[in-house]
Amino acid sequence: MKIPLYQIDAFAEQPFAGNPAAVCPLDAWLGDDVMQSIAIENNLSETAFLVGGGGAYDLRWFTPAHEVDLCGHATLASAHVVLNTLEPDCDEVRFSTRSGDLFVKRDGERLLMNFPAIENTPTQTPEGLEQAIGVNIEQTLTSNQDLMVVVADVQAILNLDPDFDFLATQIKERGLIVTAPGDDCDFVSRFFAPQAGIKEDPVTGSAHCQMVPFWSARLGKKSLLARQLSTRGGTLYCEDAGDRVMLAGKTIPFLEGAITL
Repeated sequence: MKIPLYQIDAFAEQPFAGNPAAVCPLDAWLGDDVMQSIAIENNLSETAFLVGGGGAYDLRWFTPAHEVDLCGHATLASAHVVLNTLEPDCDEVRFSTRSGDLFVKRDGERLLMNFPAIENTPTQTPEGLEQAIGVNIEQTLTSNQDLMVVVADVQAILNLDPDFDFLATQIKERGLIVTAPGDDCDFVSRFFAPQAGIKEDPVTGSAHCQMVPFWSARLGKKSLLARQLSTRGGTLYCEDAGDRVMLAGKTIPFLEGAITL
């Protein structure tokens, strides 16, 4: 049995940047254990599996540890595969997911995603978290997805030195967003999720569903430029659309092959 495999760098401005995701189009769903094993074998932060056609697909995402409810960069990568390989005459694709319907369309050189906004609630900073990440925390918020902390500036983001054992055992949310005002952009961030098998994610689209409403309100603007300051780095063009968040980015194909089972 041969399964097509594409690896796409999402939110990448040049090769070897952004967040690499594996995309596997299927004729029918494989067993959950098989898809999880493929994700472990790929050893990327996300492997996406899609079933469908005619511009409408069911989409699921797996980290090396487990299936997740929402993933931005692997959705962008999946849209690249659909709009450039599977259905090159199509301009927009709808993905049905655990988080509802997600829409991605062509936007010049970019792909534009329409995602649900995620609401933040102020919360107490977990005891020991400042020491665990090595910087002072100005504000802490949570959602039904991630814990988010706001720090002073870009340098504080670059200075982060996380204690991954602490994060894996003491953070109950999916992951930890650390964000700050930007210098050459509106805001910057880094994202850590050792409890999901990902120490640091290079670029995290789903985390921006939580950050965009926060920074839009704080900065008093709807259109925002964001950068994720991982080693690979990534750029996201964002818009606060009320209960939705628009996220645009570029995609760069890296490899194409087949999995043999």
